[in-house]
Amino acid sequence: MRKYLTIIILLTCVCVAKAQRADYSKMSSMVRQLTLTQRSEMRRKPAVADRSVCAFVRVDQQNQNMDGNSDGEEMLIRLGCEPLAQFGDIFIANIPLRRLGALSLHPAITRIEARQGNTISMDTTTVLMGGARAHLGDQLPQAFTGEGVIVGVEDIGFDLTHPNFYDSSLTRYRIRRLWDFLSTDTVGSPLFVGADYTTEEALKAYAHSRDAMLLSHGTHTLGSAAGSGYDTAYRGMAPGSDICLVANAVGENASLIDSADVYKFTYATDALGFKYIFDYADAVGKPCVVSFSEGSAMDFRGDDQLYYEVLDRITGPGHIMVASAGNEGQQVNHVRKPWDKERATVAIRSNGAAAYFSVKGKADRYTLRLRLPGPDGGTAVRDLTVAGIYAMADSLYTDTLEVDGKPYYITANSYPSCFDKSQNVIEVILETDKRLGLDYYTAVDLIGEGCEVELFRGVGYLLPSDRSLGDNTYSIHSPASAPSVICVGATSYRSEYVNYLGNQRVYDMGKNGERGAYSSVGPTYDGRIKPDVMAPGTNIISSYSSYYLEAKPDAADIASDVQHFEFNGRTYAWNANSGTSMSTPVVAGAIALWLQAKPDLTPEDVLEVIRATSRHNDPSLTYPNNLYGHGEVDAYAGLLHILNLSHVEGITSHQPSGVRFAMNGDRLQLTFDKEVVRPVTVRVYSTSGALVSSYKATPAGKVLHLPAGAWSHGVYAVQVNGPDSATTGSTLIRR
Repeated sequence: MRKYLTIIILLTCVCVAKAQRADYSKMSSMVRQLTLTQRSEMRRKPAVADRSVCAFVRVDQQNQNMDGNSDGEEMLIRLGCEPLAQFGDIFIANIPLRRLGALSLHPAITRIEARQGNTISMDTTTVLMGGARAHLGDQLPQAFTGEGVIVGVEDIGFDLTHPNFYDSSLTRYRIRRLWDFLSTDTVGSPLFVGADYTTEEALKAYAHSRDAMLLSHGTHTLGSAAGSGYDTAYRGMAPGSDICLVANAVGENASLIDSADVYKFTYATDALGFKYIFDYADAVGKPCVVSFSEGSAMDFRGDDQLYYEVLDRITGPGHIMVASAGNEGQQVNHVRKPWDKERATVAIRSNGAAAYFSVKGKADRYTLRLRLPGPDGGTAVRDLTVAGIYAMADSLYTDTLEVDGKPYYITANSYPSCFDKSQNVIEVILETDKRLGLDYYTAVDLIGEGCEVELFRGVGYLLPSDRSLGDNTYSIHSPASAPSVICVGATSYRSEYVNYLGNQRVYDMGKNGERGAYSSVGPTYDGRIKPDVMAPGTNIISSYSSYYLEAKPDAADIASDVQHFEFNGRTYAWNANSGTSMSTPVVAGAIALWLQAKPDLTPEDVLEVIRATSRHNDPSLTYPNNLYGHGEVDAYAGLLHILNLSHVEGITSHQPSGVRFAMNGDRLQLTFDKEVVRPVTVRVYSTSGALVSSYKATPAGKVLHLPAGAWSHGVYAVQVNGPDSATTGSTLIRR
C-alpha cells in the first residue's frame, strides 16, 4: 500500500502556474506536488519548513550571470540550495522545500526533477523458488575472474560478513567500501545521507547494511555478480573482482527512514550512489561495472529526462551500468483500440483500494469513459476528455461519487506526451474504500472513431473484453529503459529444486533458456527495443544474509534456502530466488570479465559484443526483439570476440562441458569428467590468431598434461577436440 500511496502523491499534480509562486512547467510531477503542498503543510506542521528534496537541476549557462554570478554552483548556493554533484549543466542538489518556487522562477533554472518509487526487481507473485544455475562462468579459466575490475552493486540488504565475499581461499576480503544511505553514523560524515565505511576493519565491524535484518536482496545479487562460491558450485561470474557497494533506500526499507528525511531519497540520490562507485574505481585506476536490480515504471510526463542525461554522462569508457528490466511480463500492460474500432472496453481491478492507468491518443479525438458499479447493480458513468480536463482549475479533475453506498474517488490530469507532442495523455487514479474491481468490475471504455487509443497499466490489473487487444508490452522499468544502460531480462532453465529441509519445490517459468514469463517486455514508451540482453534469472542460487536469517527464521523466502552452514560462529545460507534482479548481476559479472580483457570498453562496445555473441535460444525470432533483446549473454563468446579470437579457423564458440583446464607450472593440464580412452587433439592459439602448439594424445585416465614451457606470458585460446560433444570446445587460459 505504501507504494500505491507514493504513486498517488506523485501523480496528483497540476500543470499550470498560478500567479508567480512557481513555474510548474519546469518541474517534474513530484517537485510540482511538493511545491504546491509545502505552504499549507508548513502552516499545520512548522517542522516541515526544514524538509528538503534531493533533485536534479539544469542550469542554463547563458543565464547564470543574470544575478551577477557566472558559476552555477555558487548561484545554487545563493538561492539557498546545497549542490551535491555536477554533470556539465546538470546538478544534483539538496533543495529546501520552501525554496522550490523561487528556484523555478530564476531564468537560469530550466528544469527541476525528482522522483521516488523504486522497488526491487524480484518476482513477488509467489514464494520465490530456487535452482542451480547461478554459475554461468564456472568453466572460465581463472585468468578471467574479474581481477583488476571493480564490480559495483547498488541494492538493499547487504551482509558484509558472508564468506562469499572473500576470495576462494578466505584469505582476501574483497569488499573495498560501502556507502549506506540509511546508516545512523552520520556525525562527521561528508556524505549527503548516511555514512561510508572504507577499510576492512570498519566494514567488518559494521557487519551489515542497516536494513539487512529486514531484507537480503543485495546479498543475493552481489553473490551472483562477484561471489567466490566459498567452496561450492554457487560461484559468481566475477569471483576475482574487487567490490564497491551502495545500500540505497527504496519502498521496501522505507520504515527505517525518518519522516523528516523522506524526500532526501530520490533517484537523484541513487545517481549519487552510482557516481560514488565510479569515482572509487577511478581513484584506484580500475574499470567498473555497476549492477542495479531496482527500478520503477516509465511515464509519459518526462520525469526521467535529467536522470537519463546524467546516466549518459557518468557511463563511458570503463564505466558500464546494468539494470533490471522488471517483472511485469505476466501482466496485460497495454491495451490498444485500433483506429477502425469505435470502442474498446477494459475491466480494471486491484488487490488493494487503488488503481491508476494512463490513456494516450489524439487530444480531440478520444473520450475516456469510466463505469463505476455499486453493490446493488447501480452504475455511475463519467466521461473524461483532454479538453474537459484542461478546462478545469489547474487542469486537474477530481470527483467523489457514491454508487449504492460504495464510494469512488477520481483524480485525473492531462498533458501532452513527452515523446510525441501530438499525442495527449489522460492519467487517472481510482480509489475506493476497500477493494477495487474484485467484487464488481470497474469498466473503462476507450472511445474514438477513426482514432487509435492506447491504455497503459500503472497499478492494478487490466482485463480487456477483447483479449486480442491486450498484451504484456511496454513494461520495461526505468532506469533500464535509459539508452546508455544495459537492460537485462531473465531466462529460465530449472523449474524445481530441493530445499535445505529436503522438500522439493517447484517454480516453473520455462526451460532451456526460454524467457521467464515474468520478465518485462519492450518496447519502451518511446518505441526503442528493450531489453538489450538476457541471462538466467529463474531459480538462481546465491548468498543470503545471516542477519536476515537470524531475525526472520520463519520468513517465507527462508523456505527457499538450499543450504545452511556455519562460518565464524554464525549461520549463513545459500538461497534460491527468481526475477530480473537475479539475471542483472549475471550480466554485470560477465561484463567484468570483458573489462578485464579490455578495460576501456564503452556501453556502445558492450552492446556490440552482446549483439555479435549472444545466444539465440528461439531461432524462429528475428534479433534484436522486445522479448529477448539481442539474446542470452555468452561470457565466453564475448571474450573470444573482444580478444579477436572468434575469427580464428578451428576455434569453436562454446566451452567443453566435460573438461577443466589449468596451468600447472610449465604444463597445461586438462582434467576430464570421465575416463577417455581415445586420442584427443589439442591446439593452442595466441590472441593474434597464430597457432602456437598442436598435440594429439590419449589422456592417462582422466588427466592429460601438455608442455607449455615455450609459451610466453599472455592469454591463449585452447581448442580441444575429443570423442564427443562434452570433450569438444574451446577455452581461454593465461600462461
